[in-house]
Amino acid sequence: MNEFRNAKPTDANRCFEIETDAYEGDEAASLAKIAKRIGTYPEGFLILEIDGQVVGFINSGCAYNVEMSDEEFKELIGHDPDAPNVVILSVVVDPEHQGKGYSKALLVEFEKRMRGRGKEAIHLMCKEQHVQLYEKFGYVYQQLSASEHGGMVWHEMSLTL
Repeated sequence: MNEFRNAKPTDANRCFEIETDAYEGDEAASLAKIAKRIGTYPEGFLILEIDGQVVGFINSGCAYNVEMSDEEFKELIGHDPDAPNVVILSVVVDPEHQGKGYSKALLVEFEKRMRGRGKEAIHLMCKEQHVQLYEKFGYVYQQLSASEHGGMVWHEMSLTL
């Protein structure tokens, strides 16, 4: 059974484990960053549990002016929960559970919750191989990002809610 809920501090270790298993090299967030994101904005940290096990999550922050290449924002510096723009920092599913539609389920639930919070847009960065996936979910390609996070090339996308 799928269950969506906001993250709790006790989820940090499991989320860190999923993040490091799913992301390459330096692109994964540290345990400290994940714990800070949970503590700072649990309303923007959505967990997916299957049969009581955390299998994926989305975490985010909010901003009035979105600067996707701002590395400090990954630590939620400049985050304002009242701002209209949501910036997704991670969409991640445990590699053992990928290919089962869980990313889509997370995105659909996350978007519903952000609409309910009165947000106007969702912004994210992704690697080239994920651009078409996000386009299928209604995201619009914006531009090649100036971010060099984790030594990777990133593409900026957004969804108007």
